[in-house]
Amino acid sequence: MKVLLTGATGFVGKRLSSHIDQQGVFELTCAVRQPCSVECGHEILVNDLAVETDWSNVLDGKPRVVIHAAARAHIMKDEVPDPLAEYRKVNVEGTLNLARQAAKAGVTRFIYISSIKVNGEQTFSGKPFTADDVPAPEGSYGISKLEAENGMREIASDTGMEVVIIRPPLVYGPGVKGNFASMIKLIEKGLPLPLGAIHNKRSLVALDNLVDLIVTCIDHPAAANQTFLAGDGQDISTTELLQGVGQAMGKPARLIPVPAGMLILGASLLGKRAVAKRLLGSLQVDISKNRDMLGWQPPVSVEEGMARAVKYPVG
Repeated sequence: MKVLLTGATGFVGKRLSSHIDQQGVFELTCAVRQPCSVECGHEILVNDLAVETDWSNVLDGKPRVVIHAAARAHIMKDEVPDPLAEYRKVNVEGTLNLARQAAKAGVTRFIYISSIKVNGEQTFSGKPFTADDVPAPEGSYGISKLEAENGMREIASDTGMEVVIIRPPLVYGPGVKGNFASMIKLIEKGLPLPLGAIHNKRSLVALDNLVDLIVTCIDHPAAANQTFLAGDGQDISTTELLQGVGQAMGKPARLIPVPAGMLILGASLLGKRAVAKRLLGSLQVDISKNRDMLGWQPPVSVEEGMARAVKYPVG
């Protein structure tokens, strides 16, 4: 089966393309803006993900499945005048342009890597997000991802092309960047952190678990026109996360037990309430639909995922 992958030079795309290529089950083509630094199967250079992009050069190979991992990623401090407009150009208009051309070219399944931010930013005790919840995105990135999802469902309805949507929470693994990479560096330096008494619950997904779920959805009959949440199936607190990373590194996490309420107050006074919300709040996902419909279980434990994440240099 021929598979087309976009975003093959990104954090998820690199691991996914390498995994598919090593399996040798699918014939992989990667649409990239620059040559891959790892094995990417057959590469074809394309322009930016935009509404005017012509995808005929990659779709002429008649792929049956498209995995769309390319996107304008979530930016913590977006300094453009209108962030939503910029996200829409790429994540909505560019994505739907590709989906329409894919359907016209005879692609039978389109796998879209979305985001848990479509569901929302925070969950409350005993009420994890599910794949069938009413979406409630709060930021521009999540809104753009939801609009793309809705547009693809319309295309699926009009053309018969199957659409599979996967919403991952925070993804961690070898080469991770962003907040997870910063956390690894802080623990490596042995700096004390006031996060020793946090009792929230966070769902994460190891990079290899997300890759395994995506590959499962390539040809699983039950995945057609479904939405799935990705996760490790094991929720942990911020305190447990830091302790686990320290253990994986062979270095103790120096955590000071400061009450969460005091941290929220301090962060608010410093204008960092949003940062505190991510560190101290809960975000849980229910992946039981994956088990029930796909027979899918995360193959990598949280402990193994952390060990793999800290084994290699981070960005």
